[in-house]
Amino acid sequence: MAPDSGLTKEALQEVLAESTFVADYKFSIHDCGDGECTIFVPYQEKFVRPGGLVCGPVFMAAADVTMWLAIMTKLGRLDMAVTAEMKTSFLSGAKREAIYCTAKILKLGRRLIFGEADCVNSDGKLLTHHTLTYIRPDM
Repeated sequence: MAPDSGLTKEALQEVLAESTFVADYKFSIHDCGDGECTIFVPYQEKFVRPGGLVCGPVFMAAADVTMWLAIMTKLGRLDMAVTAEMKTSFLSGAKREAIYCTAKILKLGRRLIFGEADCVNSDGKLLTHHTLTYIRPDM
């Protein structure tokens, strides 16, 4: 359970289930903690690009959603935070395999939130690295 927001792994899974904008990816919560979240991204043939690699938008969606959920572990479900910037580095390909994405908050400011996310395969091989900035528009 995340100490600041009271959100459990089950509560974050419920958020995912209600988020139709990412339903096609079939993400699930693997783990969560204070300012951190890890999701499981199952392999799906429909997201394979020519050459047998998982396509880039899967990694980018995973990083963005995982950071959003990590922020919820600090601020709860009701505090609005949206992506302002995301930079992605593709380091290695995922060849027809599931991945894990872990995001963590680096700095939680009053208005801006800075974080990073990494996607790895089941062997822990680093596939992508993302830096993200979220903004709290209601502040």
